[in-house]
Amino acid sequence: MKLQSKRILVTGADGFIGSHLTEHLVRSGHEVRAFVLYNSFNSWGWLDEAEPAIKQSLDVFAGDVRDPHGVRTAMQGCDVVMHLAALIAIPYSYHSPDTYIDTNIKGTLNIVQAARELGVQRVVHTSTSEVYGTARFVPITEEHPLQGQSPYSASKIGADQIATSFHLSFDTPVSVIRPFNTYGPRQSARAVIPTIITQIAAGARQIKLGALHPTRDFNYVQDTVRGFVAVAQSDAAVGRVINVGSNYEVSIGDTARSIARLMGREVEFISDEQRLRPAGSEVERLWADNQRARDVAGWTPEYAGLPGLERGLRETIAWFGEPANLARYKAGRYNI
Repeated sequence: MKLQSKRILVTGADGFIGSHLTEHLVRSGHEVRAFVLYNSFNSWGWLDEAEPAIKQSLDVFAGDVRDPHGVRTAMQGCDVVMHLAALIAIPYSYHSPDTYIDTNIKGTLNIVQAARELGVQRVVHTSTSEVYGTARFVPITEEHPLQGQSPYSASKIGADQIATSFHLSFDTPVSVIRPFNTYGPRQSARAVIPTIITQIAAGARQIKLGALHPTRDFNYVQDTVRGFVAVAQSDAAVGRVINVGSNYEVSIGDTARSIARLMGREVEFISDEQRLRPAGSEVERLWADNQRARDVAGWTPEYAGLPGLERGLRETIAWFGEPANLARYKAGRYNI
C-alpha cells in the first residue's frame, strides 16, 4: 500500500520518535493528524520545536489514548494509524504499573477497536525489544519467546497481543513494528545514551550509570522512522511482527566509552545504586535479527555496525551540544 494520498494519524506525535516520524511524513508530502497528549499548557511536546512550515501543515488533536471516545474521534477520516503513544520508562513502571496497563494495553485496545469500526486501511502498532527480555538466543528473531521482565515490558506484551488478536479475530489490518533501542536527538535522559551525553556535556567527571555489562542493539532514530514507513507500506507485513534493529550488539559500557571519546572527555563511569534494575528485571542481552524487515518491508539500517553507531552518536552529541537543547535537561538529577 502506498501512503501517497492517505491521511495518516500518528499517536504519540509529541514524543521522541513520534515527533521525528511526524516531521518525516510531513516533509514527504503526507497529510498528517498529530495526536498529542492533552495538557493545560497547550503544549505539543517536541512538535512545538518543529519548523513553522511543518506546524502549519499539521492537524493537531489533543487527547488521551486511554479515552475510547477521543481515540475514535481522532481516527475519523484517517486511512492509516501509526500508534506510538505509550508509557515507556522502565523505572517508573516499577513505581506505577497500573498506569502502564491503562495506557499501553487499554490504549492499544481503543486504537484497534476504533480501527475495526471505522475501516482503517492500516494500523502500525509499536512494540519494543524489551518484550523479548534477556536473549535466549542471538540474534533475536521474531519467534523468540516473550518475557515480561518489567511491568513495562509486560504491558507491551499485552498490547502486542491485543493488536495481533484483532487481526486474527476481525481481519483488522494490523502490523506490529518492534524497534530495538532507538536513540537520537530529543530522547529523554532516562535513556542511557542521553544520560551519558548530558552528564558529560554538563561538565561532570564522574558519570553515574546503572549496569555497564548488558548489551543492546542501538537504532538511530531516522532508521526507526524509515522502518515505520516501510512497514506501513508493506502489504506482506500485515498480521506480522517486524524487528527493526541494526543487527549490531554492543555493551552499555563500550557505548559509554565511545561517547566520552567522541566528546573528547576523560571521565570515570560509576555505578549508581538507584539506577540499577532489580536483578531479575535487567535485560542482559539484546541483538536484533532484522532479516524479516529486509525481506518483508525492504528496510535496511543506514546507521549499521560500529561505523553507523558512531555516526549516529556524533549527530546526537551535536544536538545535545547546542546550549538551548542541553538546557532542557536536568543532567545532575536522576528522575525515574
